[in-house]
Amino acid sequence: MRRSLLGLAMAAGLTTALAPPALAFPDRTINLVVGYAPGGSTDITSRLLADRMGAALGASGRVVVENRPGASGMIASDWLRRQATDGHVLMLVEASSHALAPNAVVGGTRYDPVADFTHVAVVGTAPMIVVAQPNLPVRNPAEMVARMREGQAEQMPFASSGVASMPHLSGEMLTHVIGLGGRFPHISYRSGGQMVESIAKAETQWGVAVLASAAGQVRDGRVRGIAVTGMERFPSFPDIPTLNETALPGFDLENWFAVIGPKGMPEAVTAQINRAIREAIAQPQLRDRLLTAGVAPWTRPNSPADAAAFFQAELAKFRQVVERTGVRLEP
Repeated sequence: MRRSLLGLAMAAGLTTALAPPALAFPDRTINLVVGYAPGGSTDITSRLLADRMGAALGASGRVVVENRPGASGMIASDWLRRQATDGHVLMLVEASSHALAPNAVVGGTRYDPVADFTHVAVVGTAPMIVVAQPNLPVRNPAEMVARMREGQAEQMPFASSGVASMPHLSGEMLTHVIGLGGRFPHISYRSGGQMVESIAKAETQWGVAVLASAAGQVRDGRVRGIAVTGMERFPSFPDIPTLNETALPGFDLENWFAVIGPKGMPEAVTAQINRAIREAIAQPQLRDRLLTAGVAPWTRPNSPADAAAFFQAELAKFRQVVERTGVRLEP
């Protein structure tokens, strides 16, 4: 009996010795993919997050941003679901590609925003902002709505960061609420940065952008901030009113940002990345920089399970918004 026990112990020790050691994560650079061109809100948020997130992952943590623009993040999202599940390829996504598009795009998306991904953490929220060319004779929401109602819609096309983007939906909702839905032509740009620049150069008169895309241009006076789309004024821009408090009571539509990966990521790796993100956005310096950029850092429960539940709730909420407005977007 003693020999049997000794033999079992030796065998167990030999098995342990021969077993390959668990791989440390990360063991190489992590790519944080963005589905837009550089300069827009998602790109800005990703770059603010990447350095702090990498530092929180330890000495081997290095996170680089990779831009894969096209179709308001839908192309990159479809690409992501086919990547390796080891945690070294992630994506910063927003409501446009993972709540709006699956509900509003004719024919739907090639990916399921809930079933096809690992949901890691929510990063923050951001209202949209209605911006206008400084020479346009409107300075507040009431004047903007009056001009839209009195003028010829065909001569006031609105700009956004892309078809099926949150700014696109916000612009369509705005025109629907004032009774002129579908009459204002839509001009699509590859990113929020390009769209805001087009207004600053007077190539377009007005548009809707995620606040993070327009914050710098609004501060510099290159474009005029007319109103934000959330229920409350944004802390960094207290002088810009909401549509809700002025011309359009009840108007409430905000963007959000979250980190996801391909479906099937190991739970331990997912938990490690989640912890790094939560540590990053809890740092006062990053929180201040996000707020300055127009993003309110997430402060609610934020485990991977919380993130997955958030995606499910947002998908249902946007389904109701699309049904209520009747907005449908061609891919």
